[in-house]
Amino acid sequence: MKFTPTRIPEVVLIEPKVFGDDRGFFMETWQAKTFSEAGIGVDFVQDNHSRSRLGTLRGLHYQLQQPQGKLVRCVIGTVFDVAVDMRRSSPTFGLWVGEVLSAENRRQLWVPAGFAHGFLVLSESADFVYKCTDYYNPASEQSLAWNDSKVGIEWPFPPGVEALLSKKDSEGKAFAHAETFP
Repeated sequence: MKFTPTRIPEVVLIEPKVFGDDRGFFMETWQAKTFSEAGIGVDFVQDNHSRSRLGTLRGLHYQLQQPQGKLVRCVIGTVFDVAVDMRRSSPTFGLWVGEVLSAENRRQLWVPAGFAHGFLVLSESADFVYKCTDYYNPASEQSLAWNDSKVGIEWPFPPGVEALLSKKDSEGKAFAHAETFP
């Protein structure tokens, strides 16, 4: 596997080795020893899978109690995946990174605890899967406004496509008013 830090070094782009032939392909997406050697020594407790249609924007979510690290990938379709640093003590506080993850490029993104996370579906539909380091805690979940001008995420909406949001995500807090990590 190839581990490449993004402009926020704790957020890591991961490219698995893919072994393919005319029958299909095989790839290892996670192995404790390999990840630990790359500096990502975590235990996962929960796997999630979502399916969404073109234009769906999920996020930007984070939990103040039981913060979750997430290993994310897209297994059908294409998404633009985003992480925003919500750690006040970090030199990258308030900065974001975004990567295109798709069934074709088979890339993964490691998003550590302390980050808000979300994605935009760029294909007709997308199946998105992710491993979490802690359990979902709805009482602790926060939603950062996806379109906050201070954060300034450059979402690559396809022409004529607008954001499809849940009620929770349409009511996300502005960065200036969002609760953050120490």
